[in-house]
Amino acid sequence: MLKKLRWAASIMVLIALGGPVSADVITDWNEKAVAFVTKHRMLPPQAERVIASVHLAMFDAVNSIEPRYRPYRLAVITTKDASPEAAAAVAAGMVLAGLHPNDSEELNTQMAAYLAAIPSSVAKSNGIKVGQEVAAKIVAERKADGANAPDAYRPKTRPGVYVPTPITASSMWPNVKPFAMQSPSQFRPQPPISLKSKEWATDYNEIKSLGGKASTKRTARQTEDAQFWLITGPASYYPIARQLVAAKGMNVLDSARFMALASAAVADSFIAVFDAKYHYDFWRPITAIRNGDVDDNAATELEATWQPIDNTPMHPEYPCAHCISSASIATVIETVLGNPDIPEVTMTSPTSPGTTHRWTNVWVYADEVAMARIYAGFHYRFSTRVGQDMGRKVGRHVMQNLMQPINVAGNR
Repeated sequence: MLKKLRWAASIMVLIALGGPVSADVITDWNEKAVAFVTKHRMLPPQAERVIASVHLAMFDAVNSIEPRYRPYRLAVITTKDASPEAAAAVAAGMVLAGLHPNDSEELNTQMAAYLAAIPSSVAKSNGIKVGQEVAAKIVAERKADGANAPDAYRPKTRPGVYVPTPITASSMWPNVKPFAMQSPSQFRPQPPISLKSKEWATDYNEIKSLGGKASTKRTARQTEDAQFWLITGPASYYPIARQLVAAKGMNVLDSARFMALASAAVADSFIAVFDAKYHYDFWRPITAIRNGDVDDNAATELEATWQPIDNTPMHPEYPCAHCISSASIATVIETVLGNPDIPEVTMTSPTSPGTTHRWTNVWVYADEVAMARIYAGFHYRFSTRVGQDMGRKVGRHVMQNLMQPINVAGNR
């Protein structure tokens, strides 16, 4: 209660302050949210839950002022002149603080600084109230979504036999409430291919050859891609989305909707892929290749010392998570913009210093991500293909079911 009173008091002070406001409050707070989850070293599923919550709250806040789309969760009654910038900033800041109360002081300071740059007015005051109401709704829903359940993954072993002991990543995620899907298993794929099949031998031998740490078959560009895409999570796709907001000159509501659709699709893609991963519990290449003599396939030979290019992520292999997330956001971008061809976007990566990658087509970007996981020694080709297919399905589902225009037939 004391924290709420302090925040309410600071709101009254900020209404009296003024100054220039940023060009795009939505992408500003995307950067702040990405920085927050990066600072706290959140794994991609946990990070995406936070960022999707932030963006959906910002969308509902801005859309309440200019109601052109169906709300995600809440339409607040307010005046038409309420400040969308104030509404979005408060919605974002209060969602972050609500989901991470231990960091609320730091987050409230950031929010206060942002609000101080918005000119004082009744519109600002009304926008703040909209953001508060929407944030409270989103935070209440997400606090009960199952994301904070304890890890209960049971390692596979026999009595007395040692297995590696690191805790697996996000084993509770198959039970997290989705943002758009009906259930985590809605887009669960068919099982992995048979270990006795010709396709298994082909994919096994491809990754054994190209994905090994000491591979002599991988080209310099393939090695660069593998290193570049060791970056995962929000920093690996939101820079692209932010650049497109600017390149297309989106207004605040269009930016809010675009970023909310993208973040909801990515968040649900992680729920879907972790449902499949822990359902099938399929072995990673380092395990398969070091045990190539026990898969009942004469075309696969073990290599006892084989290693991938970097440490293998601590969760089951099938399907490829990086592939589903990049394909889901590519699907949203293509659908919103009406074309897979886009203004040139660029990215750098902390895992490949000094390298810049550029794309003018979203599927060239997504395919680069998928192939990089083969070159890194993390995912078989069939797993990248299935991951991309799931990403397309999740992205289409989000586009068809969330935040639809209210001025078209059937949506009135």
